[in-house]
Amino acid sequence: MNGFLMGAVAYDPKVVAIWDGFRAWFRDQGLDFDYVLYSNYERQVDDLVAGRIHAAWSSPLAWVRTARQAPGARALVMRDTDRDLTSVVVVRADSDIGVIADLIGRTVAVGAVDSPQSTLIPLSHLRGEGAVGMHVRRSDVGVGLHGDHIGGERDAARALAADRADAACMIDANHLLFVREGTLPAGSTRVLSQTVPYDHCNMSVVDGGPAMERFGELLLSMSYADPVVRPLLDLEGLTRWLPGRTSGYAALEEAVDETGFYDAAGSVTASDYRP
Repeated sequence: MNGFLMGAVAYDPKVVAIWDGFRAWFRDQGLDFDYVLYSNYERQVDDLVAGRIHAAWSSPLAWVRTARQAPGARALVMRDTDRDLTSVVVVRADSDIGVIADLIGRTVAVGAVDSPQSTLIPLSHLRGEGAVGMHVRRSDVGVGLHGDHIGGERDAARALAADRADAACMIDANHLLFVREGTLPAGSTRVLSQTVPYDHCNMSVVDGGPAMERFGELLLSMSYADPVVRPLLDLEGLTRWLPGRTSGYAALEEAVDETGFYDAAGSVTASDYRP
């Protein structure tokens, strides 16, 4: 394997524009960089752990699996927008649901089976608060993308708006987005509960070496004031890269263990998950 090779999941056509642009920038800085795209995170994790790629732009769920398969793995960097996010459980404004326990026996709409932000973490939060016996209405859009496709969350919001569900789970930013775009009419919903903060994506690596450290240094050096880099950062949804951390994945780890999504060794054990 010549040069430095990074993996990314093609969750949207813009991914090509993002990493083509970064590829040219890295090469201008003297790093022989290239990337390969995947259709799902599971195969990307397999290739990272096997050493077929040097780094992987990982979803939070992909990070959990990577860390279980390769205990020495580390989060090299993450976006400034990847830290301290929350998910919300939303009900209609005129609903008689006032506390989480009122969801017992009710229908809760969620995103895809593998979405940390709209399925795994919020459902774990609700169960922890005593909402057992919920009926879960899942929308398996973009399975394998680990929630990087918001179609499932939007479907959950639509189910709530159409009275096909009593509550819906989504990341807080998407709740605001769905109100702005009219999927959830302004004033039609209220937040019943909010999860603890958690972290999202990171650049996962398993091995070290000079090229790896140079890759990390270059990412951290990217400036939003640079007219070449700024459009790429905008597409990727950040203003600067930060050093990676792994302290923000505890809620997802707990949800993964509760549901048996992965086992302790990182093998996929969820019976209804087919990326």
